Amino acid sequence: AAAPDFTLRTMSGPNLRLAEQRGRVVLVNFWATWCAPCRQEMPHLDRLYRKYKASGFQLLAVNVDDNAQAGADLATKMALSFPVLFDADKRVSKAYALSSMPATVLIDRDGRVRHLHRGYREGMEETYDQQIRALLKE
Repeated sequence: AAAPDFTLRTMSGPNLRLAEQRGRVVLVNFWATWCAPCRQEMPHLDRLYRKYKASGFQLLAVNVDDNAQAGADLATKMALSFPVLFDADKRVSKAYALSSMPATVLIDRDGRVRHLHRGYREGMEETYDQQIRALLKE
C-alpha cells in the first residue's frame, strides 16, 4: 500500500514532505519523549542513518508529544543527526493507524509501505538493518 503522504515542520524550521523523498528508502519512526523504548532505540536509529544516508536512505523521526518543545529538547540532548518532525495534533500518526510507540514504518523507493514494526525490543535494529539493505538493493 502507498504510504500516506504528509508535510510536517522540522526541528530546524522548514517543512518536510514525505512525497519529496520518493526515490529513497525511508524509515519513518513515530516516537514520544514519555516512551522509554523510543529513547532506547534512538541511538541505534542514528547509527543506521549515518551508515546508509549516502546510499539513498532517509530517516524521519516523527515526534507525537503534545508539546513539540519536549521532543526538540530530547533530540538536541541526544545529538540526533536525522530530521526530527513534529506531529503534535497527531494527524499523521492517525493516518498511519498507529496503536503503539514507537512505531517504525519502512517505505520503499516507490513510496510503498513495506514493513511496519510496533514497539521496540533490544536487537530490532538488526532487523531494520537487513530490511534497509534489502530495500536499497531493489
